[in-house]
Amino acid sequence: MPRAEAEIRVACIQMEPVVGEKARNVARSLDFIEQATGEGAKLIVLPELANSGYVFETREEAFALAEEIPAGETVEAWEETAARLGVWIVAGIAEREGPKLYNSSVLIGPEGHVGTFRKAHLWNAEALFFEPGDLGFPVFATPLGRIGMCICYDGWFPESYRLMALQGADIVCVPTNWVPIPGQDPKREAMANILCMAAAHSNSIFIAAADRVGTERGQPFNGQSLIVSYTGWPIGGPAGATEETIVYADLNLSDARRKRNWNEYNQVLRDRRTDLYGEMLGSDARIGWR
Repeated sequence: MPRAEAEIRVACIQMEPVVGEKARNVARSLDFIEQATGEGAKLIVLPELANSGYVFETREEAFALAEEIPAGETVEAWEETAARLGVWIVAGIAEREGPKLYNSSVLIGPEGHVGTFRKAHLWNAEALFFEPGDLGFPVFATPLGRIGMCICYDGWFPESYRLMALQGADIVCVPTNWVPIPGQDPKREAMANILCMAAAHSNSIFIAAADRVGTERGQPFNGQSLIVSYTGWPIGGPAGATEETIVYADLNLSDARRKRNWNEYNQVLRDRRTDLYGEMLGSDARIGWR
């Protein structure tokens, strides 16, 4: 009989934040969290910069919309909701620490703020407002399982997922604001979906990616939120490209560990040849691009 040590329902909330309308965005996120909880979700993922919107025009605007973590009003609202509903929330937020801004995500449980991740790989004009993340890729032990986080462009770097998998992550939650990629075949899934599928399979982890929709100050977003099994195949979504919705999946987080052996001989993390490529990782010195 199959065992179900860590069966949970995961929800990815695909919503449309409006830049600058923080109170509206937070209220909208709370409505979605209530709806997801009503459908049995225990782990709920919101998009990148879900409280503030994404396309800032000035540094002054970005600072005005950012908050300290965990003391800010947005985290406090998410904490109150998580405690009242008994759920876990991962959500993107603009973080202020003194004079520095970070594109961050928070993990919140029924007992409050658990941990923070700061986006390590900044995309495009984000570098005008945010500092590169300085907290690494932490994995947080929770009653649900081991949870990691990354944000959007971090997913284009295999090292992001691998570092969390090597720390024992069962699931990586990805608040994201995916944008169209040049050359995208409109008949195919988004490149971001393919990267999530590949990372889940090659690390034997679940991945839950919550994207936003809409167009903000001329920038369109992809939607297509999804939840991927440790096998690499979607078990929730992808959602459509334009509508606000919630993607659900029922899964057993323990499968990410127990079924990591692919056959009698192969286990993807154990089979790494660090004796051959260890020196290459993290260094450009050996890359012959000149």
